[in-house]
Amino acid sequence: GMAKTIIVCGYGPGISRAVAEKFGKEGFAVALVARGAEKVLAGASALREAGIAAQGFNCDLSDPAAVAALIPQVRSALGPIAVLHWNAYSHAAGDLLTAEPDALRQVFDVSVTSLLAAVKHSLSDLQRAEAPAVLVTGGALSTYSAAADERAAQWGAMGLAMAKAAQHKTTGLLHAKLKPLGIYAGEVTVSAIVKGTAADRGNGTLEASAVAQRFWDLYRARQDIYASIA
Repeated sequence: GMAKTIIVCGYGPGISRAVAEKFGKEGFAVALVARGAEKVLAGASALREAGIAAQGFNCDLSDPAAVAALIPQVRSALGPIAVLHWNAYSHAAGDLLTAEPDALRQVFDVSVTSLLAAVKHSLSDLQRAEAPAVLVTGGALSTYSAAADERAAQWGAMGLAMAKAAQHKTTGLLHAKLKPLGIYAGEVTVSAIVKGTAADRGNGTLEASAVAQRFWDLYRARQDIYASIA
């Protein structure tokens, strides 16, 4: 098939790395994006050692203008964008009663505004790709339940919960809007702690590779908007 690139936004040691490896093995060139050059360069280097075309990009994903500028850089370095994986999130605005407006904006921008900037600026590529997709990593704190809200308040993760709830809706809206263009949008909501991530304090139960496989299955089937894994 044609050259095709997956952009992995919000790259880290867990789900995003497993998604990058899975799609890389399936023939995608991989762009790893995060704030902090070292992390993305090391990640890209490891993928290249495994025979995958990969490059790291340092970008502040809370800044939609930076995301808009990133897309053409990725395209010229690796080729047309076929899949966008949005894994970025922010822990800002943990307490909604004390959070500054800028912190609230940041947490929302990372989950929603910048995601939409990435979609908008990738759209011309996505429309021409063989099996284009927008794949979003969801979080269980977004669910509408008293238990989820109590946990978010207790853990100081209120901004994250709010942003993830908005992102969940955004994914559904994208699915509806992009489907007539032949572009699939979907979300995997992860409701367990992934092994080897910052959240894993020895209590991680979920293999990142299992989450990546769930994304791959969603991507191939192109039907369901929402899936979950625990």
